[in-house]
Parts: sequence; C-alpha cells; structure tokens
Amino acid sequence: MALIALGVTGGIGAYKAVEVARGLQKRGHEVAVVMTHSATRFIGPVTFEAITRRHVIADQFESDMNADIEHIALASAIDLLLIAPATANIIGKLANGIADDFLSTLYMATRAPLLVAPAMNTLMYEHEAVRKNLATLAARGARFVDPGEGWLACGWLGKGRLAEPDEIVSAADAILRPEGPLRGLRVLVTAGPTYEDLDPVRYIGNRSSGRMGYAMAAEAARRGAEVTLVTGPATIERPAVHELVTVRRAVDMHQAVMSRAEHMHVVVMAAAVADYAPVERAGQKVAKDGDTVTLVLKKTPDILGDLGQRRVATGAGPLLIGFAAETEDVVAHAAAKRERKHADLIVANDVSRPDAGFDVDTNVVTIVGPAGAEALPLQSKARVAAEILDRVERMLTARAVKG
Repeated sequence: MALIALGVTGGIGAYKAVEVARGLQKRGHEVAVVMTHSATRFIGPVTFEAITRRHVIADQFESDMNADIEHIALASAIDLLLIAPATANIIGKLANGIADDFLSTLYMATRAPLLVAPAMNTLMYEHEAVRKNLATLAARGARFVDPGEGWLACGWLGKGRLAEPDEIVSAADAILRPEGPLRGLRVLVTAGPTYEDLDPVRYIGNRSSGRMGYAMAAEAARRGAEVTLVTGPATIERPAVHELVTVRRAVDMHQAVMSRAEHMHVVVMAAAVADYAPVERAGQKVAKDGDTVTLVLKKTPDILGDLGQRRVATGAGPLLIGFAAETEDVVAHAAAKRERKHADLIVANDVSRPDAGFDVDTNVVTIVGPAGAEALPLQSKARVAAEILDRVERMLTARAVKG
C-alpha cells in the first residue's frame, strides 16, 4: 500500500478527482488531497475529507502550517504525486520552477514520481507553451494520462477533457507497481556530448544537450530498471538514477562504459561521442598567431564498436542499442552502422531538421533492427524513449524464451 498525494486544480474535471481518490483507495492506497484555491471553487474540501478521512490541504498559510513545515513532511512521505485535473497553469508552474502555493511547493520538495492528467480547452492543450512545458516535465521523468476527446465544458469539441477516473487510477497503480521485462535489470545509458580539449580554454565539441539520453535513463528507471547514467557535459536537469557518472572526454566515457558493461543487461549509447580528439593538449592557451591554424587529430575509442566486438568474442553480453546522428541517407547509414558495430538496434535521426536531433525537445527517429527499419513520427523525446524501450523489452523477452 502506497501513500499518494492527489493534487486537484481548478477545472470542471475536479469532480472526477473524487472518483480518482475512491479508486486509489480501492486499490489499497492511502490518499492525501492537496487542492489549489481555484479547485475549491469547483468542489469543497469536505468532500475529499469524508472520503479519505484525512485533512485536505487547501491553503499554504493555514494556521500552524509552518510549524510542521507540512509540505516537506508530506513530500518526504509520499510514494507518488498525482495531479488530476492538471490545468495549463499548474503545468506551467511545475515546468518552470514556480512554487507559490502548497501544491507547486510540494512538487519542488518531493522526489516521488509525478503523474499528470491534463485537462483544458483544446486550443490551450495544443498551444506551443503548454506543449513545451509538458515536454520539460517529461524530460524530468514525469508521466501523463492523456486527456480524452469529446464535448468540453466550454462548448468545444476536441481533445482536452480529463481522462476517466479508472484510467488515471490504473496509470498510478502501474507506476507504483511496475511490471515488465526491465524491472530489476541493470541498464547503462550514455548521454550528452564529449569535449575534447585543445588547450585550457578551447575544445572540440558538438550541440548535444543530453535530452535524448536523459529521457532514456528516466524512462528505464520508471520501468523499474537499475540505471547507470554516464553523461558528458550537459546543463539540463539530470534524472534520478541508481548511479550517475560524469565524464568530459571520449576516452573517459570509454573507460566508464567498458568497466561497467559486462555487469549490465542493456547498454544504450545515446551520447554524441566525438570521433576525433587532438593528439596533444596544449598546457597553456594557444596564442592567436597567423591567419590559419593546423590541428592534428586522432580517432577516439569506438565505444559501441568495442562493446560489439567484445560480445562477438565472448558470445555473451548486454543488449546493445546505438544511436546514429545523420544528415543524409539516414537509414542506409544506420543499417550499415548496426552491422559494423554488432548492435541489436540503431536509432537513427536526421539532425539537420530544426525540430529533431540536437538541443530540442522533440525527435523523429527510425529504429533499425534485425527485421528492418521502422520510422516513428515527430514526438517528444520522452515518448521516443518509451517507444525504444518497448522494443527493447520485447527483445529481452524473446531472448529469455530462447535462453
């Protein structure tokens, strides 16, 4: 039995939150309800108190609230933060770190998983700002119960109404009791760029933000895997994982991965590792002298290739998932890379597109595997990570059957 904080915000779907609370209790969970001020305009706290037999928190400045620092106490105790309905307002607050009421403060203080059930007008749900905020939360590991389609309270017909209570309850239960092939397995994910130093000031790098790799790590952790994240320099928020290893150079990432890979069940090479590095790093800043400069570079270690060769040599090893950032002949290059590196899957994307690849929240990929190439539509990197791991889980199941 888990303790779930149910956040209720100001929308007409707030009445459904009563059935959500009841459904969670039927699954054996305890429910602590947190309401925003706007939510109390749609439904009274006493209704939830009667169902949960717990005090409903509806005001951050209630009498004696600060004495117990209640948002910290609750944040440390809960196993899940579920917000249903979640308005565009609360989604924006959470995504941008605004903590001006009890619910948003609770989110900032807790390390429990977050499940969001959006509900709003269709045009609001499709607005660029809302989509970006949802993508930001997804990159941190948040999960969602998509809104349903139909007649909305505002009179519009479209997507935006709160999902049905049973669907929300099932999604919450699935997070608290994750079942699947990845549960309990060890998964290593690489992410971000590598920086190859020329001197103490300059380096060779690339535009990778780490978003795709971080999304992979967050999704694997959500599915119950024990995740090791090996990350190059990145400035975005890191997901919660079992082990975090920070590196700078390709050679450092190679050492970190190769020393851990034999103990892993799955290795996902999502990092944008530099192919070449300077032969020598200058000890002092190289002075600007002349109109041209000649750099002598050498190949960096091929991490995915070395993992594949090790597996060929030993006949055993983790499932290998590689990424291929291309600008032309994307699928052909990915298929060739898969054969050359002895990988199980190669995830290819065209990084020349402005809405995919480096330093954006969305991606368009083609998954190249033993059965051929499968193109996925433009979607958030969190959703891409889920699609990839769906296929990884199927491969793990097939491998277990054969074994």
